[in-house]
Amino acid sequence: MTSLIDISRDDTGIAVVTLNRPDAANSLSTELLHSLLEGMNELKTAADLRTVILTGSGEKAFCAGADLKERAGMSDDKVKETLKLIGDTITALEKLPVPVIAAINGSAFGGGLELALACDIRLASESAKMGLTETALGIIPGGGGTQRLPRIVGLATAKELIYTARQLDAKTAYDLKIISHIYPPQQLMEEAIMLAREIALNAPLALRAAKAAINQGVDTTLENGLQIENDCYQTTLKTRDRLEGLAAFKEKRKPVFTGQ
Repeated sequence: MTSLIDISRDDTGIAVVTLNRPDAANSLSTELLHSLLEGMNELKTAADLRTVILTGSGEKAFCAGADLKERAGMSDDKVKETLKLIGDTITALEKLPVPVIAAINGSAFGGGLELALACDIRLASESAKMGLTETALGIIPGGGGTQRLPRIVGLATAKELIYTARQLDAKTAYDLKIISHIYPPQQLMEEAIMLAREIALNAPLALRAAKAAINQGVDTTLENGLQIENDCYQTTLKTRDRLEGLAAFKEKRKPVFTGQ
């Protein structure tokens, strides 16, 4: 039986997580969600992990969102249970301690875009299309979309996109800063891996501290945010990597970080 989630890792600390239901546009069935949540829980404890790339199998879809065929046969209680599972899974992705890159290789609607919004950086194929389209189905985004999208594009723009259930092409999503870069389909994963490797060259503990400082400080006051930054900075002071960085600078060579 083919796994619905494929996780591959290399010796540089990069993990590629692939949603693997191409015959169903990589939609979020309960089985896939359980597998993805399990995968996130395993990755978060991996000490040698430096960067994660999330993408979809095939060339047409990153993730089409909830599995509506499965949803149609659910009781109200089961829908509530599944909605919580979606939220928990997306939050687990967001809370991975290392930088996460979404490589949006095709359509990303509803929960699919919500997955991408929980990533730190989003890259997309030129052929990608995306949107929070739930209001066209009589519901609202339930995997964090009403909260994460406004924090990325601003309140008024997020309201317009959610109220209209608008489907965006990659260029429009780029203009709205939903995605950071657009690439031809055949180059997307190559570029995502290049970015991941660029990130992974830096000190692992510093990357984790930087992500914690940004994520914890973004929605508080500047005063509180500066204290959070200072607290996170302090965690790097006694690391071997900090000393290695100073030594490498002095010796005019590239540092070799070990995550210690």
